[in-house]
Amino acid sequence: MNTRMRRAAVAVATAAMAVSLAACGSAEEAGGDSESAAAPKGDDLKIGLLLPENKTARYEKFDKPLIEKKIKELTNNKAEVLYNNARQDANLQSQQVDTMVTNKVDVLILDAVDAKAIKNSVQKAKEAGIPVVAYDRLAEGPISAYTSFDNEEVGRTQGEALLKALGDKAADSQIVMMNGAITDPNAKQYKDGAHSVLDGKVKIGREFDTKEWSPDNANANMESAISALGKDKIAGVLSANDGMAGGIITALKAAGVADIPVTGQDAELAAVQRVITGEQYMSVYKSYPQEAAMAAEMAVALGKGEDLGSIAKDKVSSESAKDVPAVLVPVVSLTKENVNDTVIKDGIYTVAEICSDKYKSACAELGLE
Repeated sequence: MNTRMRRAAVAVATAAMAVSLAACGSAEEAGGDSESAAAPKGDDLKIGLLLPENKTARYEKFDKPLIEKKIKELTNNKAEVLYNNARQDANLQSQQVDTMVTNKVDVLILDAVDAKAIKNSVQKAKEAGIPVVAYDRLAEGPISAYTSFDNEEVGRTQGEALLKALGDKAADSQIVMMNGAITDPNAKQYKDGAHSVLDGKVKIGREFDTKEWSPDNANANMESAISALGKDKIAGVLSANDGMAGGIITALKAAGVADIPVTGQDAELAAVQRVITGEQYMSVYKSYPQEAAMAAEMAVALGKGEDLGSIAKDKVSSESAKDVPAVLVPVVSLTKENVNDTVIKDGIYTVAEICSDKYKSACAELGLE
């Protein structure tokens, strides 16, 4: 090729490259302009809601309807909520997350069955551009927000209540601790909070981590503790939630043990009724309406691409996510003295629901009529 031809070829190639780069730049600029100019999402959101189990009454009775109601209020009744319950099956919940990704939800509210096992699923959602609000339990993975209660405070509240019930006899007393499932990160926080109050002030005769938060497993654990320690050697039981407290109280009754304090959590109806009769000493009341509202607000904001600064004032960190925007809701020790000022005042239960025929006399004594 002669010099003139070579120069011409270089000129053509240079011009072609310039055109190509200009076109590429224009495309990138157009894409950037298009993305930046894209109108924020409105109220027509598709929001996924995945709850962990149905053995504990709260999820179907309170959390689901409360979250759905608040989402509808925040979106002028235009948002669609896609719901599933994992029924305590971590593998099923992973499949449910996959389905939510396939359905292209705008945001996902997730209460994990197993906080660590769900990590890869949270990552899949993130890669699909779906922000995840961890609800009630701090799921591993790149979550975008979190709302729950101060879980160590729950344990401290239970421990303090138990010590109060034991009074001056606490130092010479022996208790049983019935903790929650090891797959639930909240359970460890409850346990840590309780130990921070109880250690050195009362003897812990037996301690259990109860599989799946199961009342049946708690019942079997309590039978084991009674057999090992002796029914007259147990002064109280720290139960991490109300469902397990029911199983524990059944075991105590079967062994002829009565009038010892048993704690709980969740203010389930059956537990509130046990509290007013004295079968259960206390429960930790957590304002589900407030927790649900916070989850809904964060989900709607994230779905619309909005910042969470005005909603989430706290920060939390997990093993895989740091400084996650969070809302931590305070808790209350529910006893027979404040039933009216907690679950009744907040509209969780009516007096009629609590004071059925079996409980009318106990309610009358407390002025719940």
